[in-house]
Amino acid sequence: MDENLFKRRTKQLALRISKIVEGLPKSRTADVLGRQLIRSGTSIGANYRAACRGKSTADVIAKLRIVEEEADESAYWMELLIESGFIPEARLNLSQETNEIIAMTVASIRTLQKRDGSSSVNRQSKIENLK
Repeated sequence: MDENLFKRRTKQLALRISKIVEGLPKSRTADVLGRQLIRSGTSIGANYRAACRGKSTADVIAKLRIVEEEADESAYWMELLIESGFIPEARLNLSQETNEIIAMTVASIRTLQKRDGSSSVNRQSKIENLK
């Protein structure tokens, strides 16, 4: 995927999440879940931008893993908002976009690992060769 397109998609996801959180009912639980979602949902794009400025392949991979974690966490908070009845699933409709972002991030990590030869199997064999 094109870097600029991915940046736009993650920013759009953050903006959509922001609007949804603003529309949540005023209750303690909805507030807590909304705050968690806004933190993780806006962090996806910020961390992707940081990954784009990575200093090495290992640095980029580490930052992309954060993107993956934040996107997965966002999916979790969305599930809780839906299952707790605070927001109808039809209104949230961000699950597919979030899952696509996770899938693309994982694919990018795997590609970088293969290119760099830094998969855990290769890392382990490199360590064994040093002994």
